[in-house]
Amino acid sequence: MKFSKFISYFFHPINFPTIGTLLFFLFIPKFIFKPQEYLIIAVIFIGTYIFPILLLWLLKKFEMIKSYHMVTIEERKFPLLLFISISFIIGHWIYKSAIVDLLALFFFGYGLSLICVSVFLNLKIKVSLHTLGVSGLIGFLIYFSHFYKINIITILAALFVLAGLVASARLKLRAHQLSEVLLGGIIGMVGQFIVYFIYIM
Repeated sequence: MKFSKFISYFFHPINFPTIGTLLFFLFIPKFIFKPQEYLIIAVIFIGTYIFPILLLWLLKKFEMIKSYHMVTIEERKFPLLLFISISFIIGHWIYKSAIVDLLALFFFGYGLSLICVSVFLNLKIKVSLHTLGVSGLIGFLIYFSHFYKINIITILAALFVLAGLVASARLKLRAHQLSEVLLGGIIGMVGQFIVYFIYIM
């Protein structure tokens, strides 16, 4: 149980945008000026990690949510709308910079996936954001490696193992039904592939 809680907290959905950004700059085969790289990383970290943490803290303080994992469907609705907005705002900002277009797709993909999650919420289905987060990262790195013709199979294999651990942890904690965990995995990856196919058309 403790291990499952550790996995759930350490690989919380808000961590994956920063992880994906760091992996992007680690493996991208084209030169980018370091000040530009650091600025993009800083904006993404603040926008997708620091700001959401402050928001969740305020929501918990004012008893709008009971835990940082937003257990109930009602607790998820407002934060989800905000995270959708953040994803598209950051994606648009990165895309306009014309430096790292592909990274912008990562955030557009998450935004699209979260819209799907909000639709399921209205149907009273609580899709796992944890599995969505890790599968979205996997989907992004798959088309990243395809676009730049680089081999990151070891990283992808490790992430698939991580996806299994995250899914198992969420099930063991009884945070989701199996169908909700699987839906998160499918929606996260499909959202990424959709924006990539639109981009290369």
